[in-house]
Amino acid sequence: QVQLVESGGGLVQAGGSLRLSCTASGRIFRINTMGWHRQAPGKQRELVATFASDGSTIYADSVKGRFTLSRDNAKNTMYLQMNSLRPEDTGVYYCNGDIRDYGLTYARPYVGQGTQVTVSS
Repeated sequence: QVQLVESGGGLVQAGGSLRLSCTASGRIFRINTMGWHRQAPGKQRELVATFASDGSTIYADSVKGRFTLSRDNAKNTMYLQMNSLRPEDTGVYYCNGDIRDYGLTYARPYVGQGTQVTVSS
């Protein structure tokens, strides 16, 4: 079984910065994709940023130029550096991954428990 654990959320003023982390643990054979989604109150979950299977990064238009995705493959950890935060960035941020466990011939989707990000105006 694989687990994704997020950290780094919190309360910040508009214009501030936060860095989120997501660490995958367990019987990991390969991580195909890994990324972040968020869900604001009363809204649908939306993509924030993700690593595609070819290693490229995809960002939502609303965060381009402000958020940066990075990773440490040796630690199975992904980071989301969020700068110039806006109140509309408020929400629960979820780490998700398409991960193949040892012993399986296919990858499965995993989602973390989420971390709250609140940006005050």
